[in-house]
Amino acid sequence: MEIKIIEQHKACIVSVTGKMEAATAPKLEKAISGYVASAQKPIILNFENLNFISSAGLRVVLFSAKQLKTKKQDLLISGLNGSVKNVFELSGFYSIFKIFETIEAALEKIV
Repeated sequence: MEIKIIEQHKACIVSVTGKMEAATAPKLEKAISGYVASAQKPIILNFENLNFISSAGLRVVLFSAKQLKTKKQDLLISGLNGSVKNVFELSGFYSIFKIFETIEAALEKIV
C-alpha cells in the first residue's frame, strides 16, 4: 500500500494506492494520526487507486473520523470504485461518511 499526502488550501488529501488490509492498515492510521494532532483542515481520503479494503482498513477509516471529530474537523471520502465501493455500501459506511465521486467534488463541499 502506498500513501501520498498533499496539503491544499481547504483540506489535506490522503491518497491511498493498493490494498489496505491488516498488515498495511496501521501505516495509514499512523499517517493520519500524525496529521490529526495538529489538524486545522478536514481530510479527504482519496481511494481512487485503492483496489481492496478489509475490515482492518474500515476500522482505520472509522477511527480516523472519530479522531478528526474531536478536533472539529471532517473526514470526507472520494473515488470509491469496484470492490472497495461494494464494501462501503455493504458495511453501511455510505450512511456514516460524506462520500464523493472525485476529490474536486469533495473540495467543493468544504466551507
